[in-house]
Amino acid sequence: MMNLKKILNKQTYELVEGNLAIEVGNLHFDSRQVKAGDVFVAVAGTHVDGHQFIQKAIDQGAVAVIAQQFEGIEATGVSLIKMADTALALGQLAANYYDNPSAKLKVVGVTGTNGKTTIATLLYQLFQKLGYQVGLISTIKYYVGDHDLPATHTTPDALQIQSLMAKMVDAGCEYCFMEVSSHAIHQERISGVAFDGGIFTNLTHDHLDYHETFAEYLKAKKKFFDQLPQAAFALTNADEKNGMVMLQNTKAVKKTYGLKSLADYKCKVLEKHFDGMLLRIGEHEVWTHFAGVFNAYNLMAVYASALLLGESAESVLPVISDLKPVAGRFEMLRSPEGKYAVVDYAHTPDALKNVLNGITEIRTGNEQVITVVGAGGDRDKTKRPIMAQEAVQQSDKVILTSDNPRSEVPEQIIADMQTGVEPHQTGKVLAIVNRREAIRTACMLAQPGDIILVAGKGHEDYQEIMGVKHHFDDKEVIKEVFNLI
Repeated sequence: MMNLKKILNKQTYELVEGNLAIEVGNLHFDSRQVKAGDVFVAVAGTHVDGHQFIQKAIDQGAVAVIAQQFEGIEATGVSLIKMADTALALGQLAANYYDNPSAKLKVVGVTGTNGKTTIATLLYQLFQKLGYQVGLISTIKYYVGDHDLPATHTTPDALQIQSLMAKMVDAGCEYCFMEVSSHAIHQERISGVAFDGGIFTNLTHDHLDYHETFAEYLKAKKKFFDQLPQAAFALTNADEKNGMVMLQNTKAVKKTYGLKSLADYKCKVLEKHFDGMLLRIGEHEVWTHFAGVFNAYNLMAVYASALLLGESAESVLPVISDLKPVAGRFEMLRSPEGKYAVVDYAHTPDALKNVLNGITEIRTGNEQVITVVGAGGDRDKTKRPIMAQEAVQQSDKVILTSDNPRSEVPEQIIADMQTGVEPHQTGKVLAIVNRREAIRTACMLAQPGDIILVAGKGHEDYQEIMGVKHHFDDKEVIKEVFNLI
């Protein structure tokens, strides 16, 4: 139980009716979860307006409701509190409810189109190896110390963020590394989080189904850095054309990393192989278990962040050489005959281009590159032809297939992708709707030494078709065909 007035601490509000000096139970913004004695916060969401469910929450026993308006509400003995923006307030109210856990952690957020999961996860692994208790909020899993929880979103809702961070504090964690999606920034899900650092990776074509324009997408990312406090660090990719834009209005300490431009933290790739890269970071040569130049950028973001958090190069570099790739991110499988398969989450044109560039950099001779790729349903349709175009440009054969079609007809998604294939390129493109058959066909077409890229789903172990999630794992299919199971 908690005093209602404490939950409203430092917030601007108007008491419309009732009493603030009451003890309340849980805080909810989903009316279906409200029980007797709870507080309901009505938030106007993307698809549903919580104000429509105020009466339902009261009928279920809510003793207090926080909302932007109370038209037509019948309430007796219920405290009604009016606030100007409940979406913004929710995170701050949740922070008060959970006793401001982020203030007791060092919290670093990672944002950008590609690389968020890898950087956040590697920071989690690195600081664990350095001996700290650490939390992670990422696309693949949430971690509280060594305990893992299933991830529901790249960045969960404001209440869940504060709840997870409270669990981290209780478990003795000192750090929390988290992915910060553009949706989460725009929807104020990170409101109430005290960040100690922010990392920007890159900005490419994605989520325009939500943001509508690239300018709005960029604006959402920049907002994260604009809100960082003076004591935090803002670390950006100096080689990315929008990198310095992120730092324009931040009050945080501005730092850069890169491979080409002048930067505070600089790296050079000395050798590239399938099983890793040799990097020169500062004055040190470091062997890593990562392939592809895009991963050199990810590792530099990790290295720079560790130093900005007070660690030394001497302690960090040996650990970086011991880090392993994240699940579904340039994961390599090899058949007994010497065929290679790369499983990667690349589901944007730029991510696909980066992975194919990484493969091209490692090729030593006449190996074929066979790419299996699709595009998600109910998402940004404008990227579909570009995805196919990127695949065709750097592959010897391309198989267009289903990803997560969701409520769309997969044949139509593939048809949208095919519009990006030039007439002279159609001879090397196949369309196989069934993803399992598409992967099997790619593996059968490959000869020893050839490289099969299966892109788009990475770590995911399901395929969503007409609202139903069916078990499906790209790696499992490849292992079956390669006789690795």
